[in-house]
Amino acid sequence: MTSEDRGGAEGVLEPAQAALMDLVQDATVRIHRPPPGYAQDGPGGDFLGSGFFVAPSWVLTCAHVAMRGEDGMVGVWFKADRYSTELTEVPGKVVAALPGTRPPGPGGWPAPDLALIQLQRPVEHPCVYVTERSEAMLRSREVRCVGWAPGQGGGLQNRSGVCAVKGSYGASGDAEQVVRLDGDWVELGMSGGPLVDLVRGEVVGVIKSRLDGHQGGTAVGIERLRTLEVPSGPVETETDDPYQAVFHAHDRYHADQHTSSAGTDRTWTDAQSELPAPPGGILGPRLRAELLGRLAELPPPASTRSLLTLLDRLPGVYARDHRPAPRAWRDGLGTLYDARARDREAQFELIVRYCMGVLAADRPWGQLSVRNAKALWGWVKRVADAHLPRDQRSRLGVEWAEIRLRLEQNRQRAARAPASEPVLYGDRDCVVLHVDVQYWAPEQYDWRVAVDRRAGEAEPVDEDGGGTPLGTVPDRLAAALTEAFRRCDEHGSPAMLQVVVAPPLFGLPVDDWVLPPSGQRLGAVRPVVLRSPDQGADGQRPARWDAGLTTGITAEVVDCEDELRLRVPESARLSTLAHGTVPVLCRYGSRPDPDVTAGVVRLLDSGFGVALLQRRATEADTVCKEFHRRVAEAVSDTRTHDRLPWRIHELRRGVSAGRTEMYWSAGTALYYDDPHRPLPGSDFLEAP
Repeated sequence: MTSEDRGGAEGVLEPAQAALMDLVQDATVRIHRPPPGYAQDGPGGDFLGSGFFVAPSWVLTCAHVAMRGEDGMVGVWFKADRYSTELTEVPGKVVAALPGTRPPGPGGWPAPDLALIQLQRPVEHPCVYVTERSEAMLRSREVRCVGWAPGQGGGLQNRSGVCAVKGSYGASGDAEQVVRLDGDWVELGMSGGPLVDLVRGEVVGVIKSRLDGHQGGTAVGIERLRTLEVPSGPVETETDDPYQAVFHAHDRYHADQHTSSAGTDRTWTDAQSELPAPPGGILGPRLRAELLGRLAELPPPASTRSLLTLLDRLPGVYARDHRPAPRAWRDGLGTLYDARARDREAQFELIVRYCMGVLAADRPWGQLSVRNAKALWGWVKRVADAHLPRDQRSRLGVEWAEIRLRLEQNRQRAARAPASEPVLYGDRDCVVLHVDVQYWAPEQYDWRVAVDRRAGEAEPVDEDGGGTPLGTVPDRLAAALTEAFRRCDEHGSPAMLQVVVAPPLFGLPVDDWVLPPSGQRLGAVRPVVLRSPDQGADGQRPARWDAGLTTGITAEVVDCEDELRLRVPESARLSTLAHGTVPVLCRYGSRPDPDVTAGVVRLLDSGFGVALLQRRATEADTVCKEFHRRVAEAVSDTRTHDRLPWRIHELRRGVSAGRTEMYWSAGTALYYDDPHRPLPGSDFLEAP
C-alpha cells in the first residue's frame, strides 16, 4: 500500500477518506430479534448481526442475519444523532431475501445471502452511497469493512478493518459468486455490514462470512441485488418492484443532500469530490448525483430487456457483458463508464444520448410527468451547452421538442380520463370535536363532541367544561368519539372527524390518537381534518373554495425555500395566489411558535379554506426536498380539493401500514374549512 493510492501509511486516512468512514459508520446498524426481551448491549443472544441504511427506511444486510428474526420481523438499532452515542430502535420487516430459506444439510446460507429490511415507521437517518458499477468490488484492491461486534468489555462496538480483495469463488454469471477477502479479522457479528472502497468513495459489497481461525472472509457484491425476483406484473412505478423502490429512494436522497442549502456537514458527494480520483466517470460526483436524482424521478425501465435494448443502440457500449444484467436507470449509467469513447466530447455525448433514450422510452401514456421530464431535459441541456458542439445541441433540441409534444398530448389524454372516485364528504354526516384552551388555566382544555347532520341540526354527544389536562384528553374523549362515530359511520366508509381548534392548537395531533377498539391511529381509520372557529371575513373565501372544486389544484409552499425557513407572506401577497392554490406550511413543526401561528392566521384571513401543515419537528439543516416534491404530486394528482380528505387519509393508512413510499407524509395535517357548511353554533350542546 502506497501513499499515492491509499492515503499514506496503513491506518492513516486522508481527510476525505476519514469523512467517508464517518459517513459509513453513521449509517451502519445493529440487527436484533424484535423486542421485548433482549438486552441491547449484550454480546450474543438476541443480537443477530449488522446491516446498513441503503436508502431512506431501507436496510441492506445478509439473509442469514435477517431471517433469524421472529416471523420476518427484526429490531434495527441505529444512531439517530451523529453527535450522540445513544442508539434508537425501530421495528423492521424483511421484505426480500436471496434466497428466502436455507436449504437443509450442512453448510452456511448460500449466496447471494442478501436481504432488504423495510422500517415500519418513519425516522430520520443517514444513508450510504452505493455504487452503480457492475463487479465494483472485484475492481477494488482494498476495501474497508464495517460492522458491529462484541467488544472486550462485553458490549457491542462499531468495528472496522482493512481487507484486500483476492478474487472470487465463482464467475460473474454464477448465482452463488462470492468475493474472497484477506487482511484484518472479520469479527463475529459483522456479517451484513458494508464494504467501502475509499479510493472511489462507494459502498461496493456486503460482508457475508468470516474464516474460522483465519483472517479475512467472504463478501457479496452490491450488484447481486439485481437478481431479486422480478414482479410478475408490469412495473409501472417504482413501488411495483423493491429493487427499483430502494435505488430510486437512494438516488433521490443523495441528490437532495448534495443540492441542499441547509447544513454544513460533509455529504457523500462532497467527500467523493475531494478524492484524488473522484468516481462518476466523466461526470464526477456532483453531476452524477444530480443526474441520478433526476433519473430516479422517472418511472423505471419497463423491463431489463428494454433497458438492454436502449443500451445496445449506444456506440461502444457492451451492456450484455455486465452480470447480473442492469435493471435500473442507474445500472445503465454504470455501464457507460466502461464504454469505448474516443475523447471527452464523445463521453459526454454518450451520456446525453442515454438520457434522451430514457426520455423517449416506451411506457404507458400518462406515466411520465412533464415536470420530471423537463427536469431531466434541463440537466441534459446544461451539459450539452457546456460540452457538445452546436450541431449536436440542435439535434437534441429537435428530439426534445418531439418528446415534449408527445408528453403534452399524453397529459391532455390523462386529464380527460375519468378519475377514480374517492369518497367525498361534503354531503355526509360527520363528527365535530371542539377543543378549547382555558385562558385562565393554559394547561387545561375544554371539549365537546357532536354529530353534524347534513340534513338537520347537530346532535350533541358529550362535553366537559371543567378542564382536562392535555395528556388525558384522548382518554377522556374516547367514549364520546366512539359513540359519535357509531351514529354516522357507514359500512366500509367511516365518517370524517372535524377537529375545531383555534390556530394556536393546529399542532394538536388528533390524527395520531389511538382509540379502542381498533387500536389504530385515528387518521389511519378515518379522515381527520382541522377547522377554525373563526373563518375571518375575507370575501374571496367562497370563490376560492368553489374554484378548487372545478379546476386543477396546485400546492404552493409558502414558508420554505431551498430548505430555508421563510416568513409566511402578508395577506396582500397571499391574496394574489391563484384560487386553485393549496398553501403548504413545510416548517410548521410540532410546537409552533407565535410567528408560525401568525402565519397561519394570515392564510385564513386571505380566504384559504384548504391548507396543508407539516407537523414533524424540523431543524435548521433538515433537507425537505422530498416533502416538497411529494406534496406537489399528491395535490396535483388529487385534482380537486374535495378529494383531499380522502387522499390524506389514504396516505396516513399507508404510513401506518409501513409503506415507505408514503413516509414523506407522516405528520401532515389538513386544514379543510368549507364555507358552505358552517360549523354548528357554539351553544349546540345546551340539551339536558
